[in-house]
Amino acid sequence: MTGGPLSGLRILEFAGMGPGPFCAMMLADHGAEVIRIDRPFSHQDRFGVDPRSDFTNRSRRSIVIDLKMSEGVALVRTLVRSAHGVIEGFRPGVMERLGLGPDTLLAENPRLVYGRMTGWGQTGPLAPCVGHDLNYIALSGALHGIGPADGRPVPPINLVGDYGGGAMMLAFGMLAAINHVRNTGEGQVVDAAMIKGAATLTTSIHSFLAAGNWTDHRGVNTLDGGAPFYDTYETADGLHVSIAPIEPVFYGRLLALLGEEEDPLLKRQEDRASWPAQREKFAAIFKSRTRAEWDALLAATDACYAPVLSLSEAVDHPQNVAVGAFVDVDGYKQPAPSPVYSRSVTVVPRPLQSGPDTTRQILSEAGYGDTAIACLTEGRVVC
Repeated sequence: MTGGPLSGLRILEFAGMGPGPFCAMMLADHGAEVIRIDRPFSHQDRFGVDPRSDFTNRSRRSIVIDLKMSEGVALVRTLVRSAHGVIEGFRPGVMERLGLGPDTLLAENPRLVYGRMTGWGQTGPLAPCVGHDLNYIALSGALHGIGPADGRPVPPINLVGDYGGGAMMLAFGMLAAINHVRNTGEGQVVDAAMIKGAATLTTSIHSFLAAGNWTDHRGVNTLDGGAPFYDTYETADGLHVSIAPIEPVFYGRLLALLGEEEDPLLKRQEDRASWPAQREKFAAIFKSRTRAEWDALLAATDACYAPVLSLSEAVDHPQNVAVGAFVDVDGYKQPAPSPVYSRSVTVVPRPLQSGPDTTRQILSEAGYGDTAIACLTEGRVVC
């Protein structure tokens, strides 16, 4: 990889699912060279999809290494010597049993940043147990606040635990630790537990709670759908729009555009006792026109309005096009790297590179000659 503010960094990623690959994608998107270590079965065989359509694997090279063979473990230890960081997302103890734990790899490379991604963390009664995003955000308290007041908590896809509380925290922590290496020469372990990261994401909500500005029940607060002026509404054509004019001046602008600025009910924005009736009124108003009609009236105003777009619709929206929110990679439209920089060159994503030529290239860069590469290949250590 060339360009990007992380150009010059080399990261080894042990292939996994969810937050680990997304963390590696973030680093690769911004210029780091990421080499993914796959296990001896194809990505397509495992997930039943074309690997090119798994966008979180973009912008890096892959090498298949059999970690059950001592030669495979030795190969990884060789690759680590020239790496700045490692990403692994196995259960606690797995890497140690493979002979690739942090003590071993830091002995090979004392400047190494060893990134660990787990759900429950490395310690505690749940550490050895399986789980997924939903379980982690449930225990962190984050899930409790998502959903209607009269219903059950609603899974927010896997954005809060896997990606916000996991991948992004690990990416940040690894870059912080790499900066520490530059200042001190000392590598270290970065432990990103999704349960802890998801809890960190709720910091401002805990602040509201401590200040008495938040009720510890979902669907009754300003930002969780409790407020009728911070919610989504169905339109005449069965689609939806969002409004979020929290500040009185913007709320007033919305009412003016709706022709309801003198409505005695809607004028009582902060009267919580009136919120149910206000919601019914807003629901009737937005149900009276199509989403396109509301776009024509409310888009590009200070009413804090936006249509609720589907994933496929979002790709072509003029605002997303203007900021380059999506990019075409090998015929697939996908989210573009973010953020962008005023000086650094933005990295153009590319599909995952794998296969014999890529394997030979990676091994050659690590100092292996033709004979050694042939031995590793013929012995099925790599493929």
